[in-house]
Amino acid sequence: MNGVFKLLTEGEPLDESQMAEVLGVSIDDVRAQLTELKDAGIFLGWRPVLNPNVQEENAVRAVIEVKITPERDGGFNRFADRISRFDEVDSCHLMSGGYDLLVFVHGSSLQKVAAFVSERLSTIEGILSTATHFLLRSYKEQGYMLTQKDEDSGRLDVTP
Repeated sequence: MNGVFKLLTEGEPLDESQMAEVLGVSIDDVRAQLTELKDAGIFLGWRPVLNPNVQEENAVRAVIEVKITPERDGGFNRFADRISRFDEVDSCHLMSGGYDLLVFVHGSSLQKVAAFVSERLSTIEGILSTATHFLLRSYKEQGYMLTQKDEDSGRLDVTP
């Protein structure tokens, strides 16, 4: 297994020099392995993990369940590709179960997200229905706990 890949997926965030030290290789070797991972389409890039609870006051995130009629010779892929191209879409996943696609979107207000869903997403031919769920508060993001240490004592409150 690529050592840099293992560090990226299993370890704490490290810069290139720290990875080189942990792996006992040169920085050039680390850069070569990163290039190899990028060229193979495995490593797409660095992205910070931001706490949505303290980001922009008006930032709105939503999860949308989308039911579609698959196209002949295209299945779900063309729909997923088309939906993924919208700027509002953060991620799009093919799902099993009661709906076909799970789409994560962002907007500056509830109205902007609602307008995106009603005017742009649900009007695509072949989309049968959408169900939009607005995220109210986040507790964990990409493996990072977002709650403050003093908020979580580890015990539930008990009352008589």
